[in-house]
Amino acid sequence: MVKSVQVFGRKKTATAVAYTKEGNGMIKVNGVPVDLVQPPTLRYKVLEPVLLLGKKRFEGVDIRVRCRGGGSTARIYAIRQAISKSLVAYYQKFVDETSKKEIKDILLSYDKTMLVADPRRCEPKKFGGPGARARYQKSYR
Repeated sequence: MVKSVQVFGRKKTATAVAYTKEGNGMIKVNGVPVDLVQPPTLRYKVLEPVLLLGKKRFEGVDIRVRCRGGGSTARIYAIRQAISKSLVAYYQKFVDETSKKEIKDILLSYDKTMLVADPRRCEPKKFGGPGARARYQKSYR
């Protein structure tokens, strides 16, 4: 039986599903290597879990991420969360509890959104104004 876990990451309306199985350290996002993720300015955000935890922890696993919905930035954050959560889940299920705790502590001390989804959503527009809170300008004449 193949050792694998499937975990999702979310940001706003973007959802990324990471499928992690034992392998040789390959990370792909929508079929593209993680080094070629667009936009280039946010590429380091996707690589943050790897840079924080070191390549050694990713050597024994292959991670494939599918992402849909949301804008480019939200997708990047969803992918980053999916990668982090999938590694923690894989270590909990197939390695040992101490190394899983170690990984979790490193990620949480750096940024909580690596493992915990951000609940903020866009507030709906109301009548009597151009947006959620702004009102139309009042005219006396």
